[in-house]
Amino acid sequence: DILVDGKVCDCDIVVTCQVGDPVPLQVKLTNRSKHSVGPFALTVMPYQDYQNGVHNYDLQDAITFVGSNTFHIDSVKPTKDSVYFGALLFLYTGDFYLNIKFHEDNCSRELPLSWLCLPSVHIRAMEPVA
Repeated sequence: DILVDGKVCDCDIVVTCQVGDPVPLQVKLTNRSKHSVGPFALTVMPYQDYQNGVHNYDLQDAITFVGSNTFHIDSVKPTKDSVYFGALLFLYTGDFYLNIKFHEDNCSRELPLSWLCLPSVHIRAMEPVA
């Protein structure tokens, strides 16, 4: 599960937040296999979708992470959960998406998407209400 600002993200949900306020990000991994999994790393990559097949990942002036955008995971035991916390800070208004990639720890090889059930994460950063 992925929670943004305490709200579970699903394919049809848009989470709204305010520019300038830290937005809590929680990623909960559940191991449904009979074996421990790990070590691996989870990297959160925000982007904007221009709706024409072009994704803009060059957002260092629009979004920053409080802490790191990568979570290192030693292992998750069978039928157990492991929860990781971070925060995003949006500096400009707009619609943003989170691309979450899993890769083997200490290398850049991505794990197959078929191993994971990741929801789509859509965040709308809005001006603060006066």
